[in-house]
Amino acid sequence: MIRYALTRLALLLLGLFVASALIFLTLRVLPGDVAQLIAGIDSSPEQVAAIREHLGLGQPLPVQYLSWIGGVLRGDLGTSLLTGAPVATQLAEKAQVTIPLGLMAMTVALLIALPFGVVSALRRGRRDGTALSVGAQAIAAVPVVWAGMMLVLVFAVWLGWLPAQGFPRGGWSDPAAALRALLLPAITIGVVEGAMLMRFVRSATLQATGQDFVRTAAAKGLTRTQALIRHGLPTVGLSIITVLGLQVAGIIVGAVVIEQLFSLPGIGRMLVEDVGKRDLLKVQGELLVLTGFVLVVGFVVDLVHRIIDPRQREAE
Repeated sequence: MIRYALTRLALLLLGLFVASALIFLTLRVLPGDVAQLIAGIDSSPEQVAAIREHLGLGQPLPVQYLSWIGGVLRGDLGTSLLTGAPVATQLAEKAQVTIPLGLMAMTVALLIALPFGVVSALRRGRRDGTALSVGAQAIAAVPVVWAGMMLVLVFAVWLGWLPAQGFPRGGWSDPAAALRALLLPAITIGVVEGAMLMRFVRSATLQATGQDFVRTAAAKGLTRTQALIRHGLPTVGLSIITVLGLQVAGIIVGAVVIEQLFSLPGIGRMLVEDVGKRDLLKVQGELLVLTGFVLVVGFVVDLVHRIIDPRQREAE
């Protein structure tokens, strides 16, 4: 197990290195001049050159990359090219919105996927089971922006139950107001992601019901549902854990879009704004943190899967 964990950790670090290099090079090939943007349209060539020299933009790309990645290894993501504010501080502030939003969205997705996925599998071939399966496929195909607009129309405009946009100025000093502001965005992401996850739960449940130990339990007098709950759910849980690691990336992408739609001051909205402003150093830090988060979740999911699945431990 230790050797496996070390191997996965080495792959994680390699993935982070490759991701950092790709992020750095991709942002450098974008059109435009950051120094000119900072100096303004009325600035002289000398002023632009001075800003470029101050920011180190005239140095060779390998030197710029090593300088940036060296700071990252020391826990310093750099400072914004436009405001001079530390990138890490701004990310920590915005994460107070994005992380709770992601956790709430994942909770909504699980509350939808687990019961409806299992019921859809157990009622396979019947009208209600077919309706659930078709409904999940239809919802999974809905763009998250359109889903958000429809939910705003119903719950904010027509019913007036939840706010349509914004986040309390005091942040989490008023937890009830903060949760109300995040509830509708979380439901928007969670419904779409939950519909996609439900299909995996349904497939895993169908596979579990076909296993020999489930059929044996049913032959001993248990109903199919009882046999599945007592003996098949661990197998279903293993499949769900694996898929949840993949769902994290979908939730992050959904957060980028939803934070724009609901005017939430999170990392996703900040990222979009910084790309438009060409604040390259800040965008580098944001993308690296988001990519690193996805890779770390995948690493943790692999370890958890290895720990709780006896078949993988026996294969060592």
